[in-house]
Amino acid sequence: MSISNVAITPEIVAEHGLSEDEYASILKILGREPNMTELGVFSAMYSEHCSYKSSKKWLKTLPTEAPHVIQGPGENAGVIDIGDGEAAVFKIESHNHPSFIEPYQGAATGVGGILRDVFTMGARPIANLNALRFGSPEHAKTRHLVGGVVAGIAGYGNCMGIPTVAGEVNFHPAYNGNILVNAMTVGLAPADRIFYSAAAGAGNPVIYVGAKTGRDGIHGATMSSAEFNEDSEEKRPTVQVGDPFTEKLLLEACLELMATDTIIAIQDMGAAGLTSSAVEMAGKGGLGIEMDLAKVPAREEKMTPYELMLSESQERMLIILKPGPEAEAEARAIFDKWELDFAVIGHLTTTGNLVLKMGEETVGDIPIAPMVAESPEYDRPWQPTPAAPVLDPASVPAPASLTGALKDLIGSPDLCSRRWVWEQYDHLIMGDTAIRPGGDAAMVRVRDSKKGLAVCVDCTPRYVKAAPETGGAQAVAETWRNITATGAKPLAVTNNMNFGNPTKPEIMGQFVGAINGMKAACLALDYPVVSGNVSLYNETEGKAILPTPVIGGVGVIADIAKRATVAFKEADEAIVVIGETTGWLGQSIYLREVEGREEGAPPPVDLALEKKNGDFVRGLIEAGSVTACHDISDGGLAVALAEMALGAKGLGAEVVPQDGLAAHAWAFGEDQARYVVTAKDADAVLRAAEKAGVSASAIGRTTGDGELKLSAGDSISVSMLRSVFEERLPDYMAAS
Repeated sequence: MSISNVAITPEIVAEHGLSEDEYASILKILGREPNMTELGVFSAMYSEHCSYKSSKKWLKTLPTEAPHVIQGPGENAGVIDIGDGEAAVFKIESHNHPSFIEPYQGAATGVGGILRDVFTMGARPIANLNALRFGSPEHAKTRHLVGGVVAGIAGYGNCMGIPTVAGEVNFHPAYNGNILVNAMTVGLAPADRIFYSAAAGAGNPVIYVGAKTGRDGIHGATMSSAEFNEDSEEKRPTVQVGDPFTEKLLLEACLELMATDTIIAIQDMGAAGLTSSAVEMAGKGGLGIEMDLAKVPAREEKMTPYELMLSESQERMLIILKPGPEAEAEARAIFDKWELDFAVIGHLTTTGNLVLKMGEETVGDIPIAPMVAESPEYDRPWQPTPAAPVLDPASVPAPASLTGALKDLIGSPDLCSRRWVWEQYDHLIMGDTAIRPGGDAAMVRVRDSKKGLAVCVDCTPRYVKAAPETGGAQAVAETWRNITATGAKPLAVTNNMNFGNPTKPEIMGQFVGAINGMKAACLALDYPVVSGNVSLYNETEGKAILPTPVIGGVGVIADIAKRATVAFKEADEAIVVIGETTGWLGQSIYLREVEGREEGAPPPVDLALEKKNGDFVRGLIEAGSVTACHDISDGGLAVALAEMALGAKGLGAEVVPQDGLAAHAWAFGEDQARYVVTAKDADAVLRAAEKAGVSASAIGRTTGDGELKLSAGDSISVSMLRSVFEERLPDYMAAS
């Protein structure tokens, strides 16, 4: 019996992730029962992954416009004008569920998918980033997952010849059963040659290009929209399998075709594969689309219409070409040259319907406009996260020594060196990486110009859990601060909203709070959201991850030669802290790693102060008044100083704690809107700060003795710190 003739039962509807109300909507749209292929199409398009049904009400409130924004959310990637006729194209996406089930392929295809989102817009990718969250290092699966994910990211990105230049790796027991793998790509394109996905021109051919379609990834979008349970390992077949060598060919073929005048629209086949690409292209153009699925290049025999429509096989694109044999012949010649499949599988129509055929048999007929218009949008019940009490500093004992605590922190899982990770990535390929991994933000040169792009990803989930609005604002401000610390001007962000089950009011409250905080920060910092992704149902057996709204930031520096880096440069330079230090220890890394406590309110975020202090620091860098710059974040001032010394050779520092504060609060407090700079002329920096109304204080000097002295009689050698810092992760991964 044909799959199209299978009876649709309530059990089958539920297996497709559709509620009773959603199925009733489908019956109304069709005026009849769907067949299995049509049910599969609706299931994919109505999944959280494709429809954003629980989140779009709130996503619409984010600021997305600015004079430099060419394309905001709604396309494959966001686009911003970086001057001189050039545009930066970027986006971040999650591949969380697949990476937990099959870490190598899950992470690899996450990289492949985000690369396609960027080059679909006409951009050549120039940098990859990632944000990774794993469970406790002591958990039985963590080492295996870390190794597989890192290898998958390296395998795909390195084979594509695109540098992986920045990222973050964190560990927490909340991710034991549900890791996070967020991948970001940044590309460059001519500002007047951006390609979009809206189809146009009834009768125009629909072209399938790239790799053949297999049975991998079927129901991937639906699987990514559900919680994990004890049967999750059985979902291994829904994880896609990537081939970066085919993707490299696809990249070059698409960019070559884009240099012609033959493309009307182009769309990556990502989540939900041929279903989402066809529906989105035709829907945006207000047209219908008819496809003969028998003409889809398949790598397996007897694939059903259901499988062909829902497969998430990688390295595929859907293109609408201009009419006429000349355009088709020109495009076909390019894809033949690159040895990729090229198949005319259908055409655009005026019917407004998605019509699916298998030869002469019609196997699906769905009106597109009602399906899109009736796509679920929920206003989920939500409850605010109760305010966490401000932690009394007196309740946090002082360590035996500041440097002893610093040694423990710098060797902890969240603060130790990530060199073991990023040395597996080819971060120098293409020869344009100007600031390598390990700094505040990476920087890549914009070829044939003096410009550079500064890029980073950031989030502090423990802040978000304690106070979602504060944490959401802080995540945005942290990327803004990291980009600023290089001397670049932050221009726009992409976001990856990783949360638990949105049907739980407390989880939805975390999401709403984070969005509100992000909105406030983006407005205050003139830092709009141009793209993003939502990943919900990150739970296992009812236990949610920490709320993790990852922010990817992009900024531009006019003259890359003026960039600032973290490392101390010379001995006997002044060390100056920009911003006020109150010694805030609530939700700090010190409190968690040294005292074993996760409690208190996170540090408040004063967005006006962030703007003022950051603009001042950027001005110092532009004027050449400072020799090094580092933002102060996890671990506070002491960790920032240690990282600056670790980045240098043979240098140290001697500083004096601030009067009126407990020394450990001064050293490890995580007050926001702060930077450490070094300067040959401290007085000039302090005078400029006073004139600008910015808090600044000289706290000590760099030294040539390789010692880090945090207070009288309390010092540690930088070489000892380096040993702890560098060896923690390699030793962990080498253990059996």
